[in-house]
Amino acid sequence: MPVNDRQLAVLRAQLAGRLDEHKKLLAQLDWTVDGTGYAALVDAAFAEAVERRFGAQASAGDVASYVADVRARTESGAKSVDPDTAERLIGAVLGQSDIEDINPRTAITGRQYLLVAMTADAGYDEAALDQFLLAASKLADQWLT
Repeated sequence: MPVNDRQLAVLRAQLAGRLDEHKKLLAQLDWTVDGTGYAALVDAAFAEAVERRFGAQASAGDVASYVADVRARTESGAKSVDPDTAERLIGAVLGQSDIEDINPRTAITGRQYLLVAMTADAGYDEAALDQFLLAASKLADQWLT
């Protein structure tokens, strides 16, 4: 089943910084119907963000520096994102690390936190955010078929 408009609206609200809307829309998802698609969309958006932010030439040092910067921005970031886990999540997208042993819940939390940071850093306007989400949605759809 492809990514649907409800799932896109939830992630779009989060990435646009409309947190009240995000929470409201997230609560309206039917997890038995939308859970797999939404998770695939978040994972695909994370992969798209990593590729856009780092490209193919990123070194482990580039990743470590970025993770340190993101964690230093807020106290909650430092507490909620383990640096080794965050670096490995990004490294997995770049083909540089394995994440098989990372708890799935920990991985989801880390991806979402880093996704929000990378999207904010990109400074997308509404049109660019739509293009980013379209690319992520297409990737998620490929993964779901």
